[in-house]
Amino acid sequence: MYEGAIQDLIDALGRLPGIGPKSAQRIAFHILQTDSEVAADLVEAIRTVRERVKFCEECGNVSEDIKCKICMDPRRDASHICVVEESKDVNAIERTREFRGKYHVLGGAISPIDGIGPEQLRVRELMARLSDSNIQEVILATDPNLEGEATATYLARMIKPMGIKVSRLASGLPVGGDLEYADEVTLGRAFEGRRALD
Repeated sequence: MYEGAIQDLIDALGRLPGIGPKSAQRIAFHILQTDSEVAADLVEAIRTVRERVKFCEECGNVSEDIKCKICMDPRRDASHICVVEESKDVNAIERTREFRGKYHVLGGAISPIDGIGPEQLRVRELMARLSDSNIQEVILATDPNLEGEATATYLARMIKPMGIKVSRLASGLPVGGDLEYADEVTLGRAFEGRRALD
């Protein structure tokens, strides 16, 4: 255990997701030993992102403007909305270049154990978007875990009565994986999502 400013920095870094005590200590000492200009750049980058970046008023994605670039792009298909948990999921889907519709970022997933219900997510905003526009399909791209499944099930039950097609991303075996290492849930989903070969 260190004292003063260095311990405060370690503690602050340790509160970031995915950074444990050892990583926090390594990062803190790296910052301490690095050029003061590099440390100043880090401080400025954090300050700038906090000041400039907000959330798109339409979809909830991160943006430096009122609307994000995807929502402002007239070439995007506004009749298809892909619902994701976080902004980083938008980026992951965009890298595939397979989806040309618009997005809706929930800001998390339903997790009763963490005290997160539909009220804490951007569900109300999603329902408003669906009632005010010409949406043909909603693709639920929440994570394939307990919370993501609960969120997808909840949303599907709310959207289906509106007469909008609701689909879920397929899940199954990763390319290059071995069957013997697949868990039962993944293997079961791979069987459910199988497709005929031409």
